[in-house]
Amino acid sequence: MTDRFLYTLPTDPVAQPLVEQLTDEYQTRYGNYFEEGGAVQEMNRYPAERFAAPDGAFVLLLRNGRPIAGGAFMRYDETTAEFKRVWTDRDFRRQGLARRVLIELEEQAVRQGYERVYLTTGFRQPEARGLYLTTGYSALFDLDANPEDIQILAFEKPLAPLAGILFGRNSDAKVASTKDK
Repeated sequence: MTDRFLYTLPTDPVAQPLVEQLTDEYQTRYGNYFEEGGAVQEMNRYPAERFAAPDGAFVLLLRNGRPIAGGAFMRYDETTAEFKRVWTDRDFRRQGLARRVLIELEEQAVRQGYERVYLTTGFRQPEARGLYLTTGYSALFDLDANPEDIQILAFEKPLAPLAGILFGRNSDAKVASTKDK
């Protein structure tokens, strides 16, 4: 089993199965709850270039060439990266892959000069809420409140320059860029 990270864009054909699955999951959980057009509208909210260097990143975790998890970030402000679309293929859950992607994104954000992460998740994604709370993110909402009343759950986290050391990066994952394909 060979896992490696690939930096690319959400429009890359290798990313499409994961992007389509995420879109389906958003549609299943929220439908048109937030806006007409639902998940398709949300997934097309930002042009792919927002997730490209120097301001952003889009990373896939590939296992034997297949995308099994991924995530992205874009510039929120001069010192803050906004993380988006952290996702694990439904056939590969409960293996800590989202955590690995989150660590990789944090390290990349540090490499790109960011000092802080901001992110949001929806109230119907308790597993995401749990992931962020167990990986050092601070909730920017009342944890005792009903998540459905809040709807959009915001989190933040300061980034440490030595993120890999502090977060116990899995060193067996290899990193590649689109040009390495």
